[in-house]
Amino acid sequence: MAENIAERIADRVEAMPPGERKAAQALVANYPLIGLKTVADFAAKAGVSAPTILRFVSRLGFQHYSDFQAHLQEELAAQLQSPLIRSTAPASSRESGASPMVDASIENIRETFRHIPAHQIAEIVDVLANPRMRIMLVGGRFTDPLARYMAAHLTIIRPNVLHLAGQESNWRDRLIDMGKRDILVILDIRRYQESLVRFAEKAGQRGVHIILLTDQWLSPIARFARHVVAGRTAVPSAWDSSAALFVMAETLIAEVTRRLEVESARRIGEMENLRDN
Repeated sequence: MAENIAERIADRVEAMPPGERKAAQALVANYPLIGLKTVADFAAKAGVSAPTILRFVSRLGFQHYSDFQAHLQEELAAQLQSPLIRSTAPASSRESGASPMVDASIENIRETFRHIPAHQIAEIVDVLANPRMRIMLVGGRFTDPLARYMAAHLTIIRPNVLHLAGQESNWRDRLIDMGKRDILVILDIRRYQESLVRFAEKAGQRGVHIILLTDQWLSPIARFARHVVAGRTAVPSAWDSSAALFVMAETLIAEVTRRLEVESARRIGEMENLRDN
C-alpha cells in the first residue's frame, strides 16, 4: 500500500516552516475535505497564503495541486467503503488462505510505526503518566475492546483510570465532571462512529485532553484531538484489522509502565497482597 497523505505529513512535518506546518495542521484537523477545496479556500481556512499551500503540497511529493486532490479523492473513496463493498471485490483481488492476512497485518504494524516519530509516543506517554490527570478510555463498535484492554492495564499501574462502558448517554453523563485535568483516549476507525465524534466535540469544548488512535484515513475526531496516532488497518478482508492499533496500545502501556516504574511496582505489590489476604 502506498503512503497516504497523513503519513507523508507525519514524516515531513518536523522539517516544515511555520506556514506549511499550519497548512498541515489544518488538513489533519479537517481530513481530507479541506484538501478537496480550491487552493484559495484551503489557504483561507489554514490562515496562510496560496503559495504556501502549493509549497506544502510540493513538499508532500505532488507536482501539481490536482495530483494532490486526486490522491485525496482516492483516500476518501477508500474511507467510505463498507464491509459489503470490500467483500464483493473481484476474486482476482482477493487471495485465499491465512498468509495474505498475516502478511498484511505484519506490514501494517511495520508501516504504522515507521510513520510515528518517537517524540510523539514520548509526548503521549508524558500525558498518560501524569498522576494529576484522570484517564478515560472509549472506543467504537469494534475498537472498544481495545479501549477496555488499555484501561485494564493502566488501572494496575496508576490510579484514576476509567473505561467508559455502555451507551452514549452514559458517556454524556460523565461530561459534567470532565475538564482540563482529564485525558480522553478514543479509538475510532472507519466507518467512523458519529456518537464518538459528538462526545469528543463536547469533551474538547470542556478542555479535555483528547488522544485519538485511528486509521490511516483519520477519524473526524482528529479535529478535536491534541494527539493523533494513525495506524494502518486495511487488509485483504471485508473487515479492517486492528492489529497495528493493538500493538500501539501495548507500546503505550509498556512505556507508561516503564515511566512509572516505582509507582507501578508498588501498586502491583499492594494488589498482590490484597489478593492473598
